[in-house]
Amino acid sequence: MDKHTLDDLAGKLADAVPGDLDGLRTDLENNFRGLLSAGLDKLDLVTREEFDVQRKVLERTRAKLDRLEREIAQLQSGSD
Repeated sequence: MDKHTLDDLAGKLADAVPGDLDGLRTDLENNFRGLLSAGLDKLDLVTREEFDVQRKVLERTRAKLDRLEREIAQLQSGSD
């Protein structure tokens, strides 16, 4: 998750704090940002770009496997 998105989410959480705690808003926003960052860092996430690259690799690998399976089946049926 990029810094802008994290800052935006922390700001929205801080905005949800009741008005009588406005003096703590900056501290709360910083704490929210730290908690969100730490929590997200623990997750094993990949970027959309990395995901798309791996999906394309998997699609090519799957196509190659399908082709090889067909070739093996043809070779086996020809030797019977």
